[in-house]
Amino acid sequence: MAARTRTETGASAEEQVEAPSVLAHGGRVLPSVTVDTYNEELRDDEGFVGDRASRRAFQAILADWRDRLKERGEDPLGDVPMEEISKSKLDKMLNGGDPVSAGLVHTVVEEFAGELATVVRRFLRLGSWKDTERIVIGGGMIGSRIGELAMGRASIMLAAEGVTIELQAIENDPDEAGLIGAVHLAPSWVMAGHDAILAVDIGGTNVRVGVVELNAGKRGEVEEADVWKRQVWRHADDEPDRDEAIEKIAAMLNKLIDRAKQEKIKLAPFMGIGCPGLIDEHGFILKGGQNLPGNWEGKSFNLAAALSAHLPKIDGHEIFIQIHNDAVVQGLSEVPNMKDVEHWGVMTIGTGLGNARFTNRE
Repeated sequence: MAARTRTETGASAEEQVEAPSVLAHGGRVLPSVTVDTYNEELRDDEGFVGDRASRRAFQAILADWRDRLKERGEDPLGDVPMEEISKSKLDKMLNGGDPVSAGLVHTVVEEFAGELATVVRRFLRLGSWKDTERIVIGGGMIGSRIGELAMGRASIMLAAEGVTIELQAIENDPDEAGLIGAVHLAPSWVMAGHDAILAVDIGGTNVRVGVVELNAGKRGEVEEADVWKRQVWRHADDEPDRDEAIEKIAAMLNKLIDRAKQEKIKLAPFMGIGCPGLIDEHGFILKGGQNLPGNWEGKSFNLAAALSAHLPKIDGHEIFIQIHNDAVVQGLSEVPNMKDVEHWGVMTIGTGLGNARFTNRE
């Protein structure tokens, strides 16, 4: 019997008053879309439903099957620790000549696909996800062959059950989607007359910072936005405290600001940040920041203010910082590709499972 869903604790547009300005942190009404809900934390008797389709879940399934094979002396990965098994290594095993190695990966992908299909079904039962036509799958895992196969297999499982939904891999590089999406946080007038913006994508394992070129059209549309330069920091390896993390992120940003100035790229005094958790209109992370370095949750810490203290002015203006949930921002990178549907969502397979549902405004 399937575990029964007990609670739904996300941020729904139906439950909260819309932000008075599209420039508010965690805004509901953005230039191109309305954010219907995000950061839904469905629970059942086994815990958070979304955790069943996370990178940790995939690793747990792989570890379980390795243990079973080790009992028979047939683990194709031998003594390689789990933390040293990369997506690229599994892709090679999948496409290699050894049938046992390929079989192991296929088996793990199949089981994970079943979990992903279950998670999608649960989300589609939510009122805030009603009439969703397409779900974009993002996160680092989808940038691998095993991730693509898991998504494709989940699509077939859902279709076989009569569930009408299209699953589609995020089009942009998963390492850049969370940066590119930042250009869709603010209206075009904020960036008018400029070449690029700053963007930060904060995850439970990595932090990415970048300069995103707008490549704006005649009407200010930013459908061709692209990452000019980016830096990645795997903070999970360094285990910094919160202050050290802020200083490191600021240092990365300052380096990019200097580089843009040298290359005569005109930066707008605007920065979009994607960060895990539920973000209120003042930029406080109310919950969901448990995988970040140190304590980022609550009203005692404001990410925008903390970063601003370490950043210079741009053309005499303080940098305006707008923060939203990281899954929301990654999903926004797909705005140009979602014009043929009205209601669509995003799920990001990372340290946890990020999620958001959108309705196009046009």
